[in-house]
Amino acid sequence: MNRNRFKVGTFNLCNLVLPDVPYYRKKIYTQTEYALKTTWIGEQLKKMKADIVGFQEVFHQEALQQALAQSQVYDNATTVVAKPTGKSPVVALTSRFPVLEYNVIQDFPTTACLDIQGTDIPLKRFSRPVLEAHLKLSDTIDCTVFVIHLKSKRPIIPDGVDRNDPIEKAKGQARALILRAAEATALRVILMDKLQHRDHPVIVMGDVNDSGVAITSQIVSGEPPLRKLWFQQKQMIWDTLLYYVKDIQARQNYGDFYYTHIHNGHHESLDHILVSQEFVVQNPKRIGRVGYVSLFNDHLIDETLSEEKIETWQSDHGQVVVSIELDS
Repeated sequence: MNRNRFKVGTFNLCNLVLPDVPYYRKKIYTQTEYALKTTWIGEQLKKMKADIVGFQEVFHQEALQQALAQSQVYDNATTVVAKPTGKSPVVALTSRFPVLEYNVIQDFPTTACLDIQGTDIPLKRFSRPVLEAHLKLSDTIDCTVFVIHLKSKRPIIPDGVDRNDPIEKAKGQARALILRAAEATALRVILMDKLQHRDHPVIVMGDVNDSGVAITSQIVSGEPPLRKLWFQQKQMIWDTLLYYVKDIQARQNYGDFYYTHIHNGHHESLDHILVSQEFVVQNPKRIGRVGYVSLFNDHLIDETLSEEKIETWQSDHGQVVVSIELDS
């Protein structure tokens, strides 16, 4: 591995579960389907060639280890998983760089709790815990990496309610949005501890379940300063921002083919990698820069235009990989 140039990837595995184990009540992988799934994941990882990979939707650590073994490229890597129980999906991280320490964050910081017009919103925990890891990129550079999976757009509808009722569906979508916004706010509070008043590189990766311009995504990244602000004011804001690598690349070319999920004809970008200003080329104090951003989404199918379907053992998400070059 070239220590001055490395790749970071994010991979939603779409329910990586051991065979013959029920998940979401009635679903199950046969031995054949499981073998196809772990083989496919291994082949995708081999194409991605990422040195640091954040995973989402891991049910069993054993299944992840078997998929990694299929790739034959992570024999000497370290893998940490955020408290897998086998009952619900969690995030994980595989790194060729040394993992100095890691932390699984389930509860919101107290300062992240929200209220509306004096009424508290009783949301205090991430639906899927956040994984925070401290990596050693070189003898002089440490980096904090967060792997995240925010609440999906899938409506939250109580039992005993008609799921096809348009009003109940609207209320369910609103509940999902409120939870995702609360999680984004809690994550932003956590990130401030690593970003504010520090020259410390941070990378956030995962399934944000929204586009980069959505309000929930902007809560995570922060909003760039207005052009008319004083330079010192801008510096204070830049210190707390994260930058979507897709936007960094978009400023350097004229094509935009970034989508990682297709639902009902909508090509969406749900999976993202964000970096702090330490990896932004315009920052004179940078330690490196974002190079090339690659998407692995050829397996995705728009089912509104095609009779084909994604195989049950493939992921319904594309993978994102960014190349980062450290300054010498």
